[in-house]
Amino acid sequence: MKFDIFFSICQTEIDGYMPSEKLMFEQFFDQLELADRLGFETAWVAETHLSCEVQKHNPDAVIPHFKGEIGLNTDLLQLTHLAMARTRRIALGSAIRNILCNGGPLAHAEAVKTFLTLHGLQPSERRRLHLGFAAGRFPFSNSPYGIRPRHELEEAAWPVLKGLIFLQATEIFLRALGKQPFSSRELRPLRLERRMFREPGQWEAVTAKREKQRDTAIDGGILVPPFWSFDRLGVIPFDAPLEFLQLVLGSHDPEVQILANQYFPCWVFNLSITPSSIIEATHQRMQKAYHPAGGPWHRSYMPRTSLIFINGDSHLSRNEQRARAKAAAQHALQNYWRAMEGTLDPKKVSEAVENAVYGNPEDVARQLTSKYHPDDRIMLWFDFNTHDNQAIKASMDAFWNQARPLLDRGAL
Repeated sequence: MKFDIFFSICQTEIDGYMPSEKLMFEQFFDQLELADRLGFETAWVAETHLSCEVQKHNPDAVIPHFKGEIGLNTDLLQLTHLAMARTRRIALGSAIRNILCNGGPLAHAEAVKTFLTLHGLQPSERRRLHLGFAAGRFPFSNSPYGIRPRHELEEAAWPVLKGLIFLQATEIFLRALGKQPFSSRELRPLRLERRMFREPGQWEAVTAKREKQRDTAIDGGILVPPFWSFDRLGVIPFDAPLEFLQLVLGSHDPEVQILANQYFPCWVFNLSITPSSIIEATHQRMQKAYHPAGGPWHRSYMPRTSLIFINGDSHLSRNEQRARAKAAAQHALQNYWRAMEGTLDPKKVSEAVENAVYGNPEDVARQLTSKYHPDDRIMLWFDFNTHDNQAIKASMDAFWNQARPLLDRGAL
């Protein structure tokens, strides 16, 4: 297995305590520097846009009971310059960058190419940027930038149309990373078809709105005007060193995965809650679809998140370590679900604890062996719903120096 680490930088209230933004970032860099010394391969950092705390006071609040911010990092590119200056070997990755907001895919391509150009000016720095990209978790991060229904037809079709918009954004973003000029007229059209709508009556509701709009009906489908319309253009710097970039797609849509790999070798993000059938189907698909410039597809090209609650305190017995780790998992997950939903569902918490990895170092090594393939890449999540910097670092150390050697030796 390959071991990466995930950082949420989640500023939420825990047991009545809310750390400042400054302290959140200070603790992140402290933990990052330890991860670098220990030997984690890549630090994946959550990226969030616009305040959840402010948005929850709107009529369409998405997480009305959450206190604070889901994440404080709004731009991995800026953060990476400082992160690499403070570390020696660990790579940085976005988990994940929303290419719909903040100006859309062209703006993000320009920012990435500028980062790579500046990064490449440092002769002693050869680390790659692992750029995870997707459509964003919350609609309120996208709607201020025009990613919302423009009329009644699009409102009726929105559950399907928003996926097509990300498909088009992916094409724009990846083409803009290259050197060849293009215009929006050369993009794949946004085409709605009956087969895309699974709920009864959805397609009929969409077609009922068609007469009021100027959208073009063609071969039983509906063509939707592009959300980004532009004449022929090129995104500079043209000579950005793309060899320092590894793209990672945050979507399990087969069409988007295949499209992305027509332009660049593009890995696929995976969440730990994704059914194993989808995981294995993705691996099978990517063996054929992965861009040839990236070589053969490997299981480690699908980073997978795993919540880790480990106690390696040498003053405790193994049973005491296990009990304390499980208690930490229960407490963290209870706080999380209460914050997300406003209520506490004991069954949901129990299921979440069992989906996490917890216990003493031997327990953690054994559970990782049973849950994951030996060739998987795991993003270990230690800072979940806790602000205890010393406890987080102790967990990182216990995993690396106590659990990982057991995995490496197969001594279970």
